[in-house]
Formats: sequence, structure tokens, C-alpha cells
Amino acid sequence: MKEYKMRRGEYLEERMPDLKSEIEGYFGEITDTEGFKGSDLYVVEDPDNPVFERITAGAVEYSGKKDKLAVDFEERPAEEVIAEGDAEAAADAVDAKNDFLLEATGRDAKSRRDSMKRSVEDDADTPDDVS
Repeated sequence: MKEYKMRRGEYLEERMPDLKSEIEGYFGEITDTEGFKGSDLYVVEDPDNPVFERITAGAVEYSGKKDKLAVDFEERPAEEVIAEGDAEAAADAVDAKNDFLLEATGRDAKSRRDSMKRSVEDDADTPDDVS
């Protein structure tokens, strides 16, 4: 599960006031919910795009902090997708993921990668044992 921050000064509920319908619009019918860090995320068990096996997405609420978007894209192996002749669906899947994340976070793929790198670097700088 990956968590994404919004752009500075922006909030997920402002960017996507109806997150449930946005998820359904991009990926297919929501069939369930699943708990993650105290928040209920939406689950798409049978996504419209054959590249995806399952998608879990939703807002994760943090006390005193902005909500983050949590997403887990479970995908079929590339060899399997190509063998079934769904290579075009693979390109569509990448576009759907990037478009959804851009609309939700206001950050393009490069900006999201840079943010994730900084987050990992910040975690590495934090000592594990502060006794």
C-alpha cells in the first residue's frame, strides 16, 4: 500500500469530494471496503481493465495532519497480460493510474516519485532507537 500526499495547501476532500465515484469511474465497481490504519478504503475486486486483479484505494485520516490517499494496485504479471493479447490494456492501465493519482494529489508522476524519495530519505535519517 502506498500513501500519497496532496500538494501544499490542498486537501484530498477538496480535490475529489466524491472519492468513491471517482474510484468507480477510473477502475470499476466498488465491491467491498477494507480497513487500513483506522480508515475504511474502497476495494474494486473486478476492475474494468484486465491488467488489474484488485484495487484498494481511499483516504487515510491522521489526527492533526492532512489526509493522505492510500492506494494498492494489484496487477497481473506482464507476461500473462501480453500472452492474452492485452498489451493495449497495459498502456491504458498506466494512464488510468497516473491520471487518477494526478487528479487526486495534484502531483505528476515525477513529483510523486521525488516526494516518495524524500520520505524514504527522511525515514533513513531518523534513528530507530532513541533511548
